[in-house]
Order: sequence, then C-alpha cells, then structure tokens
Amino acid sequence: MNRFPLPGDQDINGIPWRDTITLALAGIVAILLFVLPFVNPKAKKAEDDIVPPGNVIVELFWADNIDADIDLWTQAPGDVPVGYSNKGGKLFNLLRDDLGTFADVSGRNYEIATTRGFVPGEYTVNVHLYNRKTSPLPIAVKVVVSIKKSLKEKTEQILVSGPDLKLSFDGQELTAFRFTLDPDSNLVRGSVTDLPKPLRSSGSLP
Repeated sequence: MNRFPLPGDQDINGIPWRDTITLALAGIVAILLFVLPFVNPKAKKAEDDIVPPGNVIVELFWADNIDADIDLWTQAPGDVPVGYSNKGGKLFNLLRDDLGTFADVSGRNYEIATTRGFVPGEYTVNVHLYNRKTSPLPIAVKVVVSIKKSLKEKTEQILVSGPDLKLSFDGQELTAFRFTLDPDSNLVRGSVTDLPKPLRSSGSLP
C-alpha cells in the first residue's frame, strides 16, 4: 500500500552518489588553489621582462582652435632625425602626425614621438611650422619630455618648454631642447640647452 514519506525517510541509494560528486568538486577546487600560486609568478616574470614602449616620450601641443600644420622632430644619439617625412629610426618613432584640422575628428592639436628603450647621449627635440594656413602669427607651442624607465615605474616629466617658444613664419624650425641622458637613463645636470640644431634638410634656424 502506498503511503506518504515520513520525515525520517531518506533515499539510501542517492547518498553515496551525492557524496562522490561533492568530493570530486572539492578535489578540483583544491587542485586549482594549489596550482595558481605557481602559475602567477611565471606570468609576472614574463611581464617584467617586457621592455615598455615609450621610454622617452616627447609631446608637442598647440592651441586646438588653430588650424596650422606644426611638426615635431626628434633625434636620438647616433640616429637619424624622425619626423613627418621619416616616421621611424632605430630608437624614435613618430606616433601621431597632426595636420591641423584636416582629417582630424578630435579637434586636438597634438603630436607625439616615443623611443623603444634608452641610449645614453644627447637627444634633440625640434618644432617646425610646416604651414600656418590662415592662422595668425606667432603661434605658441608647448613641448613636454618625459621618461619611463620600466613597467613598474611611473612616467616622469623631465622637461617642459616655456611660454616664449613661438613659431613666427612658415618653414621656421626651432630647437626646443637638447639634453643628455646618462647610462642609467637619468637627465644629466647642466646638459639642457636650446642651441639650434636643424633636423630637417630644408629647415631654417634663426
């Protein structure tokens, strides 16, 4: 005769099956917890071995409301000049060539060049007014140089140009900075100058 199950009734055949599944899941979790500490250090070591892009970072800014094509030129020690007509050398790469408002949806006037690693010696940073279009002269520009020694270290701003860095005519090329980094990638005290050094073959330096 059928009857309703009493509170003390249990499915005797289902108890071992549930215990087996529980033990299996607990074993998998234990294995994962045991393996993870050995995996993470390897991944961290691989990350530490990566040389980050942008060890020396050079940025050029001018007012966003100015429709002018201004170019950033850089040169690393023993390398060729890098700018709009030669966007890569052994160390520097020009990452953004801003043409003013032409084909620019952001409206921001900005150029940037970075290096892949460090080389001790003198670095040169120039600015060049390619075409002012209809913009009034002179055009004030700002140059910022930063360094990032490793992934673990923060980017450190080492040089910022003053408010008197201005371009006065089409074709003008000015040296914003010449500076020296030592073998430890530190800025050499007393090495910073703006002594003119043309980086474009057709550039003019007053």
